[in-house]
Amino acid sequence: MRPVVYLHGFASGPTSSKARFFKQRLEAAGIPVTVPDLAAGDFPHLTITGQLRVLQQAAGAGPVSLMGSSMGGYLAALYAARHPEVERLVLMAPGFRFATRWPELQGAEAMEQWRRTGSMEVFHYAENRPMQLSTDIITDSEQYEGEPAFQQPALIFHGIHDDVVPIEYSRQFAAGRKNVQLFEMDAGHDLLNMLEPIAAKTLDWFQ
Repeated sequence: MRPVVYLHGFASGPTSSKARFFKQRLEAAGIPVTVPDLAAGDFPHLTITGQLRVLQQAAGAGPVSLMGSSMGGYLAALYAARHPEVERLVLMAPGFRFATRWPELQGAEAMEQWRRTGSMEVFHYAENRPMQLSTDIITDSEQYEGEPAFQQPALIFHGIHDDVVPIEYSRQFAAGRKNVQLFEMDAGHDLLNMLEPIAAKTLDWFQ
């Protein structure tokens, strides 16, 4: 079976509960899983480009499958659109349209202050503490498409109560794409109450 690279979400890390859950389930089924630290130890200077570089190092040159949560799902889609050696994807609440959605979530006043000072305080879930984040992530993200047109087969799981990434993003993305199957879940953005059914479908998909 092909190896899988699992991509954690924004302000998270390889030790997140979701990352550990899926790594354990997949490896118990004989599927090797790598979970890189997408920030590479430098969260304050996080960028899309930097995370894609980490992903490339983790994926290597051979065939690989990708699984990503939130921003990790968006990164998986971006990477697959540029790397035909990616075979399959599983995206959970993928953070499509990041460059426009982030300002919407923060609001105009917070974005103006962020650009003026060059840094914003955000809560880092893996570190369990507030950390600074530079504006590099927004300026860098503007060069990337909001909805990567990858051709590989993919499953998308998205909560109908998601208030971070609207499910409409995934609905619009999946519409008309024969390579994409969308599963709408009775859950919020973290999908934590749906991990078991997601795991079952994911195991079948990767096996």
